[in-house]
Amino acid sequence: MSRLEGKVALITGAARGMGAAEARLFVAEGARVVITDVLDVEGKVLAEDLGPSAMYVHLDVTDEHEWNVARAVAERTYGRLSVLVNNAGILHYGSLAETSKDDFERVLAVNLVGPFLGMKVVGGAMAAGGGGSIVNVSSTGGLIGYSTLGAYVASKWGLRGLTKTAAIEFGHAGVRVNSIHPGGVRTPMTDPDGTGATVRPEMFAQQPIPRIGAPEEVANLALFLASDESSYCTGAEFVVDGGSTAGQDLAAAASVAP
Repeated sequence: MSRLEGKVALITGAARGMGAAEARLFVAEGARVVITDVLDVEGKVLAEDLGPSAMYVHLDVTDEHEWNVARAVAERTYGRLSVLVNNAGILHYGSLAETSKDDFERVLAVNLVGPFLGMKVVGGAMAAGGGGSIVNVSSTGGLIGYSTLGAYVASKWGLRGLTKTAAIEFGHAGVRVNSIHPGGVRTPMTDPDGTGATVRPEMFAQQPIPRIGAPEEVANLALFLASDESSYCTGAEFVVDGGSTAGQDLAAAASVAP
């Protein structure tokens, strides 16, 4: 359990969901982890639960000043950051005609501008300090389109492209940049009330793996990309979606009751 021994990681949106799963796994694998979020209570509880190898720092990913503060606190406490996971993200449901400009820009600010700032501030420090790994959490919505999720899809396609540019610009400095593309994963964002009303089993019946994913399954992929095991991977897209982007099982679809 030492795949990240000696590494210092900063994870955004880490108070709950996929970010929390990543934080727990990274600590278990030997990393010291800076948990960041705007959900201060949940973030502090998680950091306390994980012990001295984790700390919580408030971070609004849309604020460049807060990024600089978070980086400085991390370096002062644990030393040079060597892993950044841009995990924070939000959803907005609505057709293009129903989505306001403010709502569209709000999603882009968190899901695209946030990772841009993280790569600028933390990635720049990694490049100057000897290298590292950046993991950008995109989505299958960065590979295909979804109705009523135009802002989200635009942000995730944008992050997919920005990942490739960052990989090119940072590569010679020893910084690797890759994107993860989860499909349906049960988190507070996709299942806010915990009842499963928004993630019904029939929604996944046509996938090769006919179920929703767990945050830990995404965290395992983030661990691989954060570790030296992925030392020859950069500018790449890694999909963890139960096979949803492979296509639909029409036989399974026909067997699902309307």
